[in-house]
Amino acid sequence: MKGYKRFIPAWLLYICNSVCVIALMGCDSLGTSSQQKQSTAIDEVVIVELNQSIIEYGQQCANLVAEVPAFDCNDGVDVPITVNGQVPQYQEYTQNMVCDRPALLPYGEDTFGQCTPYSKVLDLSNETTQISAFCRRKYLRPDDSPLYDEVDVILHSTTSGDTCWFHAEPPNDTSAGFDASRVPPPNEVTPPPGHVDAMTFWWKPLDTVSKNCGGCHDADPFMYSPYIGQVWQHVPVDPFGPYNNAIGDFALWSTSSSIETEGNTCITCHRIGNLGSCVNVDLETGQTFPGNIQVASGMALPVKGGDELANQYPLSTWMPINNFHSQAFWQQVYSPSVSALLSCCDNPQQLQCQLTPITGG
Repeated sequence: MKGYKRFIPAWLLYICNSVCVIALMGCDSLGTSSQQKQSTAIDEVVIVELNQSIIEYGQQCANLVAEVPAFDCNDGVDVPITVNGQVPQYQEYTQNMVCDRPALLPYGEDTFGQCTPYSKVLDLSNETTQISAFCRRKYLRPDDSPLYDEVDVILHSTTSGDTCWFHAEPPNDTSAGFDASRVPPPNEVTPPPGHVDAMTFWWKPLDTVSKNCGGCHDADPFMYSPYIGQVWQHVPVDPFGPYNNAIGDFALWSTSSSIETEGNTCITCHRIGNLGSCVNVDLETGQTFPGNIQVASGMALPVKGGDELANQYPLSTWMPINNFHSQAFWQQVYSPSVSALLSCCDNPQQLQCQLTPITGG
């Protein structure tokens, strides 16, 4: 019977040497795919060097999940920026203005800020493969400009859970942006004449690993916020499916676990992870911030870049989607579940807390 290839980060092979022969049989954090785990024999060990090129990682993901097609960011749907429910005219946007649903993403001090308009999302999914692209603006430009400041792609298999992350920013992080009229497939070796190649456009996987996207996206690949929720119908969802980020260099990310408590209202619609959902950490300084559970429950106000509406119920609470409940109802139905989850974040050893590792299928 034909077996399978086990992918091992070279550093781990160097450190543990023969110990890894034993570890192979039980570890899920060695850059393996869940598809590979379905086999029962090991025929060949393939050493995957950390610091993969984007071509190597892109091809690995194409083999495991699917190939990301080339796309034009301007084919995406605008994520609206509104003030008091109204979309401003182009000339009315100002640097560091406040709005109803700020992006809640990192913005440098010299950028336009949390309410920068004309970022776009694209859903490039098919039946079993989910591909979500986010083309982000950090500076004010006309809606139809081909220039963007960041492009992110999440590639996810709903059957195996294998998930890949691709990230791009302009060289030297300049305000000039970069042309995203043809975003190249991450595994494309030779682009059409006149277009940027994948090696130039995309960050190296290990650099993207440093962003620690999996910390916030600790329950499933696609994360809701009031900002992205405005175009949620254009974002794929897989709230309870298998989920595995440990592919190539991304095996360095921590594996999250889902938190469950009996009768918890929140987990009837989606999982709750135990990483960024519990606490957010600045990886450069070590400073900690409220986790996503607190942010999504209106317990970490004021909202950065938020106006009066953003800091008031119901926009101050993220769930349920399109929340139409009264605040009194929300407090009665959802608040005890939030408290139970936060208690498990503080002390997961309590009897009422059940933590289950989130892995591939």
